[in-house]
Amino acid sequence: MRSRKQKIVLGFKIVFVIIALAAIGIFSFREALLQQIIAKTAHKMEVDYESQFLVKEAGFDGLSGVHFTDVTLVPNHADTLFSIHKIKTSVNLWKLLVGDVQLGTLEISKGYIQLTKKGKVKNFEAFLKRDKDEEKSTDKRDYAAFAYRIISRVLNLIPTDMNVENLSFKLDDNGKKARIDIQKLVLSNKELETSIQVKTNTFAQRWKIKGFADPRNKRADIRLFNIDTGAIKVPYFDERYNLISSFDSIRLNVDNIDKSMGELHIDGFASIANLKINHAKIAKKDVLIKNARFDYRFLLGSDFISVDSNSTVQFNKVKFHPYLAYETEEDTIYKLKINIPKTKAQDFITSLPDGLFTHFQGMEAEGTFDYNLDFEYNKNKPNALVFNSNLRKENLRITKYGEANLNKLNGEFIYRAIINGVLQRPVLVGAANVNYTPLDQISPYLQKCVLTTEDPSFFNHHGFINEAFKQSIVKNIRTKKFSRGASTISMQLIKNVFLTREKTLSRKLEEILLVYILENNRIVSKERMLEVYFNIIEWGPNVYGIGEAAQYYFQKTPADLTFNECLFLARVIPSPKKFMYLFNDEGNLKDSAMNQVSFLTNLMIKRGLLTVDDTIYKTQQTVLSGPAKSLLRIKVKDTTVVDSLKMNDEFEF
Repeated sequence: MRSRKQKIVLGFKIVFVIIALAAIGIFSFREALLQQIIAKTAHKMEVDYESQFLVKEAGFDGLSGVHFTDVTLVPNHADTLFSIHKIKTSVNLWKLLVGDVQLGTLEISKGYIQLTKKGKVKNFEAFLKRDKDEEKSTDKRDYAAFAYRIISRVLNLIPTDMNVENLSFKLDDNGKKARIDIQKLVLSNKELETSIQVKTNTFAQRWKIKGFADPRNKRADIRLFNIDTGAIKVPYFDERYNLISSFDSIRLNVDNIDKSMGELHIDGFASIANLKINHAKIAKKDVLIKNARFDYRFLLGSDFISVDSNSTVQFNKVKFHPYLAYETEEDTIYKLKINIPKTKAQDFITSLPDGLFTHFQGMEAEGTFDYNLDFEYNKNKPNALVFNSNLRKENLRITKYGEANLNKLNGEFIYRAIINGVLQRPVLVGAANVNYTPLDQISPYLQKCVLTTEDPSFFNHHGFINEAFKQSIVKNIRTKKFSRGASTISMQLIKNVFLTREKTLSRKLEEILLVYILENNRIVSKERMLEVYFNIIEWGPNVYGIGEAAQYYFQKTPADLTFNECLFLARVIPSPKKFMYLFNDEGNLKDSAMNQVSFLTNLMIKRGLLTVDDTIYKTQQTVLSGPAKSLLRIKVKDTTVVDSLKMNDEFEF
């Protein structure tokens, strides 16, 4: 009888012999297996992706090495996707035995990869389709498992030693072209270094990527910078999106990728120096962010993807902690939280990106503040939207204003509207202007009507109405565009006096900050704000202020306006140059306009702003008697008397 130890030794010998025989068998038939793999790949490309995959020559180098010559992938009826003259690589045999492909070395010589779009034909269109098995599956995706599987596969395909020469990446989007030529890329002993040439329709540059890369331990620290003088320009995007952007350098660090307890953690940081952006929807000027850094921690679970609140974003001297999440456990929920810890007000002002907040340049402040934002949107319950914004200040005060001196609202000043970039005629806001009307000389009806249509809670809020913001956000998300605003009279006042009507991110951000400063630092009383508002807003074509408007429409002073006339003027404010479309061809208000008059009247009665006696004449027509009447399209009735005898004479033969 054999001992247990002898049986174990015998077992190991048998396993070793089987593995050895299998290895010999594989080695003997590996050329045939390689050709079979190539044929299988070519068949899959043809059937699933309507593309031709060709390899002119393939063979083995030593035990684990393989080489290919003239490898191409050509979609049917489209441009070649890639063509590479020589590829030489080796694989990790132990990983291969358990079904994983892990590259050890990689050499690529002379070739190109290109993405083209000609008309509507894209040479990569077929590869954007979802996998058939994935389309059929009704199971919810486990985000952590899926992401870790993809990351692991990608990192396994990055060799530990790599040498790439003369490989080009080409992009042609209907004539918008960009080309990146990798003249040399070397990864050796975990050190990465490259030499790259970039060329587009508008510029040519030389770049270098340098740093540390360890794909097996899932770590990297690399930098991208310009060899030539000047900033790095971003290819293709300038022509495709009318976006001009550049930067001095980018650094990307991946410190840890780990999956445990069902969650995937990705940690590291990214930084950029002197990022410059110019786009018509962002700002009129170049926007410059001198230094920005993002210390990130991405968390993925079975039913969520998030940026952890331990992450930190830094712009110049200001830091804040963001939290973003996409959750699918029960409903589809989007979350955003921002926490700005206690920060010096002056550090915040000086850290604002140049070009994005031009009206704050030169502003000085004392004190500190901290800020918290909590936003949550449930796709299946949109009306349950959460939007909480809270700023806590400590000894915060403005000691010096920048370009936007909010104090000027308390005195006389010249107002000039800017419409479509054109400066309009000057309007004096002060007693020297014969049309200027103090608040107590404006009909109380008009004040009530305008507040009802424009900002019912003006005297109670601090510049913003949270509920209006919520409804605006919900509608904008539903329509996938900015179809509704939440503008208060305070915001309209800031926009008119200090800013422009341009629809840019810069203008909106400045508007929000200036309104907050105006409303929360007791710079101007509510009554004075309303008075200035009535005296500067546009009420018609080249008509500014209520004094001009009362004369233009009714040849009256603002104090003498009737209730009906006040309702009309309040409704004109959103589209002052289109007032004529409220009237029919007989010079009377259209039925739709009369319905709106009734609605507003009843609303004001319900709110206690009016009594029935106030609206006794509400059924009377609103008649324009001023110069505005000339713009109405009134048909002239034919009152000519017809002479029947004369007509008979003319038609008698």
